[in-house]
Amino acid sequence: MIASAEPRPTGHPGYSETLPGLEESAEAARRLVRTALAAWHLEELTDSGTLLVTELVANAVTHTNSRQIRVIVSRPSARFVRIGVVDKARVLPEMTKPGADLLTSGRGLLLIDALSERWGTDIYRWGKQVWAELFCEPAV
Repeated sequence: MIASAEPRPTGHPGYSETLPGLEESAEAARRLVRTALAAWHLEELTDSGTLLVTELVANAVTHTNSRQIRVIVSRPSARFVRIGVVDKARVLPEMTKPGADLLTSGRGLLLIDALSERWGTDIYRWGKQVWAELFCEPAV
């Protein structure tokens, strides 16, 4: 079991949590996504959001040597929820090429691309954030 503090609101509005760079951190990341979506009354995005964060965490853990990752769930606008994972590596994620052997690995970014409205990478001096956005209907 991963010991971590309770998710806390950050920014306007957003949730974030620093987690160990381990596969087991995906469960805490899913919990953070569920908490944020419930707070924003966007439970209909839970399945897609938890799957996205699982893949983002898996990519960060598998392809970087980061001892810690940071999961960020935010609302950049009324129409989008952004789910991101920050790590210490500056290497950009690469989409698997068509025809590659997808039976054992390499499906993560393809899944992220299919589930999200858009996704991308923000490069920082000390690392990067890979993020994906889900579209949500604004409240009427």
